[in-house]
Amino acid sequence: MKTEQLRPTYFLNSEHPEIHAFAQSVTEGYNTEKEKTIALFNAVRDNYLYDPYHLDLRPQTLVASNILGRSSAYCVEKAVLLCALLRTLSIPARLNFGDVKNHIAVDRIVQILKTDVLVFHGCTEVFLEGAWIKLTPAFNKSLCKKLGVPVLEFDGTNDAVFQQYSADGSTFMEYLRDHGSFNDLPYAKMLASFKESYPHIRFPEDLILNLA
Repeated sequence: MKTEQLRPTYFLNSEHPEIHAFAQSVTEGYNTEKEKTIALFNAVRDNYLYDPYHLDLRPQTLVASNILGRSSAYCVEKAVLLCALLRTLSIPARLNFGDVKNHIAVDRIVQILKTDVLVFHGCTEVFLEGAWIKLTPAFNKSLCKKLGVPVLEFDGTNDAVFQQYSADGSTFMEYLRDHGSFNDLPYAKMLASFKESYPHIRFPEDLILNLA
């Protein structure tokens, strides 16, 4: 049993009653861990619109139960939420982070970041049938349609990470660096990575960034 990946933590507060209630409602009628994981992946992917332009980096706002009630989220928030939802159903889960290159980055985000590299991209890892599987529920269906890429689906067996190619066969996403796996959100490491990689961006004292 992966006990460290089942316990609630500060950010992955899987013991919270609203986290548990949401997970139960989404997985009602499903029996296996695989079926429940697919249902939770789909819910986090599509119930929250992907938004990388409004970042609230205060620790308390990155707690899973505080993410739950929002209508939009970025990759780290979605990974945290999915991880907590899995743990509340006693399915081992942890977080993984990496740097990715967006080959079709829109001009808006490139101008803001001054690069097409997205650092500390977050995903969830789930332990199913004896293996760790990576899940990235970041891009909701409507965004995928807008970008011209297939919707990322999880089949219960294989990694479901950012699409490598767009619909026309051109490169879409490329993984550059793996920061490793963590049993809780490595908050200080993530914040330091953001500040080091995007030194031109001013991080206010309240850590609320509106990049739109």
